[in-house]
Amino acid sequence: MSLAFIDSNIILYLLSGDPAKADRAEAILGEGGIISVQVLNEVVSVCLRKLKMTWDEIDCLLLAVKAACDVVPLTVESHEKAVEIFRRYKISFHDAHICASAVLSGAGILLSEDMQDGMHIDEMTIRNPFR
Repeated sequence: MSLAFIDSNIILYLLSGDPAKADRAEAILGEGGIISVQVLNEVVSVCLRKLKMTWDEIDCLLLAVKAACDVVPLTVESHEKAVEIFRRYKISFHDAHICASAVLSGAGILLSEDMQDGMHIDEMTIRNPFR
């Protein structure tokens, strides 16, 4: 069974005031998974802009996430796949790039609360782990 690809919103629930979602996010990360550099960038952006976290706090979070997950790079190939997905499925380009990275990594499942639960893109299915 392949690892699931994990969207940034799942990682950010580790910091949630909602204990059920925080616990579920922790369990997901405990199983391991795949993320992209884009996911790391989105987490940093939210931590800085919305959560007003310090760099020491962000570094601690990033270390834990990178220890739990395989990190795939952004590439010209992932960009081209994102363009294809964007055109075909009419989803936001940022979401299309997350989906592209998930597909190219070989993940059969993309865990995301923000995308359409049950949507199939190539051999990958989007699942909302909080449903």
